[in-house]
Amino acid sequence: MTGVTQARPRGVRRWAIDLRPLAVPAYRRMWLGNGIAMFGMQFTAVAVPVEMYALTEDSFWVGLIGVAAFVPLLVFGLWGGAVADVRDRRQVLLVTSALLWASTVGLLVQALLGVDSPLLLLVLVAVQSIAFAISSPTRNAILPRLVPVELVPAASTLNFTTFTAAAVFGPLAAGLIFAGWDIEVGLPIAYAVDAALFAVAVWATVRLPAMPPMPTEDGEASAPRRAGLASIVDGLRYLATTPVLLLSFAIDLIAMVLAMPRALFPEIAVERFGGGAAVGWLYSAIAIGAMLGGLTSGWIGRLHRQGLALVAAVVGWGLAVAAAGLAGQLWLMVVLLAVAGAADLVSAVLRQSMLLVYAPDRMRGRLQGVNTVVIAGGPRLGDLRAGAVAAGFGGGVAWVSGGLISAALAVLLAVAFPALLRYRAVTPPRDDRA
Repeated sequence: MTGVTQARPRGVRRWAIDLRPLAVPAYRRMWLGNGIAMFGMQFTAVAVPVEMYALTEDSFWVGLIGVAAFVPLLVFGLWGGAVADVRDRRQVLLVTSALLWASTVGLLVQALLGVDSPLLLLVLVAVQSIAFAISSPTRNAILPRLVPVELVPAASTLNFTTFTAAAVFGPLAAGLIFAGWDIEVGLPIAYAVDAALFAVAVWATVRLPAMPPMPTEDGEASAPRRAGLASIVDGLRYLATTPVLLLSFAIDLIAMVLAMPRALFPEIAVERFGGGAAVGWLYSAIAIGAMLGGLTSGWIGRLHRQGLALVAAVVGWGLAVAAAGLAGQLWLMVVLLAVAGAADLVSAVLRQSMLLVYAPDRMRGRLQGVNTVVIAGGPRLGDLRAGAVAAGFGGGVAWVSGGLISAALAVLLAVAFPALLRYRAVTPPRDDRA
């Protein structure tokens, strides 16, 4: 890891996204590889449901894709974090990257051969989810070992912004494939693009240095010996006795479970805006706001009262979502959802920075595993809540009430447990320093 501590210039660049982490070669390679791979993964994310519906002509089977991805993520997310704390993280990334690539090649092969098996599609999606559940906490946990601690917020912002941009432009590019070719040709092309682009992420991982568990000052390994139930419980126990991190997870769950409105987009698009392209704008609005928020995020790395800023961002998310639910014009709803997306970007960066800096290296993998489960589970529980409330009271009530309640609960939680409000940016624990 190299020291990159030069001051950033004043003026407009103070607001532009902080690019200093890109001066670190290892981080730069990982950022490039992961960004390109994430863009490629969007092709598969579009192609799989398109293929499933073409095979079954049944949206129920398309819905099962989400189950096939979500269940392995929940099961293997915590274990994957424990593996990241036990093994050399570079080796873990290499193995899981190979598994991810192999599952994508499997999708390509079955499309070329015309296997036409919905069950095989679900199996390959589940394999991808298992590999992602292990690789994601590992990839996140290595960040403080690639860049200086003061650049962790900037590096996290770069990651989130790049991934959000991929989520915006990747599906659009995939759509062009299916608009230009028949599905029999478009599916292999989409899967092949993903497989080819993922090779860049593998190259970046190969170029990483070895990253075994860090020793303590007395020379003994600080990580558990095995990635078993005991090490997972140990990680959960650490989280339960660390109020700042526990509250950061709790406030994120509040935001996602109570205020995520995406399950209501189809209903609102039809009822208020006559359907058509409106639903596409609604589904892209939050991601667009997060991307723009990342591009103007230079100020995030200079925040010292990160806990207070995290609470403010979550409250801002809830209020913006509630205001969007009241909008009667499509452009206004999209703008307000984009504001919510920008607030979500800020909260995600701050929460990730706190996790990476506050926790010792021996715990980072397991905490990132918990983070993966929360990130995956929160929005899906939010979909369930929104749908259930909408069934009883209507989509507008479900949308607006969720945003307002989440903002209110975030304030109450922060006031009742002020450890999060008092949190300021800190230096890493002593066992993290080289």
